[in-house]
Amino acid sequence: MIADSASLVALLKGKLIVSVQAYVGEPLRRPDFMAAMARACELGGAAAIRCQGLADIAAIKGQVEVPVIGLWKEGSEGVYITPTLRHARACVAAGADVVALDASDRPRPDGRSFEETVAQLKGTGVCLMADCRSLEDIRRGFAAGCDLCSTTLSHGTAATDCTMEDGPDIALIQCAVKEFPDRPVVCEGRVHTPADAARALHAGAWSVVVGTAITHPTSITSWFRAAVEGEQLS
Repeated sequence: MIADSASLVALLKGKLIVSVQAYVGEPLRRPDFMAAMARACELGGAAAIRCQGLADIAAIKGQVEVPVIGLWKEGSEGVYITPTLRHARACVAAGADVVALDASDRPRPDGRSFEETVAQLKGTGVCLMADCRSLEDIRRGFAAGCDLCSTTLSHGTAATDCTMEDGPDIALIQCAVKEFPDRPVVCEGRVHTPADAARALHAGAWSVVVGTAITHPTSITSWFRAAVEGEQLS
């Protein structure tokens, strides 16, 4: 049992976090499958598990000893990662040690601002991860009191202040670490190889989240199929 948020955050420094999620309609989209996947990742050395949905949070929390970063996705546009205070509190009730939520200034379904949501949660001692699109989001996350800020949403949007690139958003990490040298800036998004993860840490990331490349066999299979079929055509 981790005593406080500061101890939990310290535990993650220089470590791998694995995101264990399955999309709607996929064969693995069952809490027991996700829990088994999470346990396998823990055995492989994951320092924490990131997961989505109340059933998955509860199932995974019952199978692993490492911290669980929980979120609740609702919808697919705008603020959909833990969009309201109610969603965040439900993640805590399901067993999340850390709650991840969208750190943008976009409107939220319950009318609260990001800052108001964070204030309500921090008043109960919840450890929070801000999922960010840009350097401005990272500033907002730390200013509001979030314990970690992640580059989760930086890809696929023009909202970043730094240059986009293929693979993890190293430029955004470098910008954030330069401005917040002692704060936990987490790399998440398009970390597809061990080399990508190492680059992120070298750029100053506090820790690295890997999802698809470890826990999404449909995508991994498609990468290999494309390579094999492309080789046959060459």
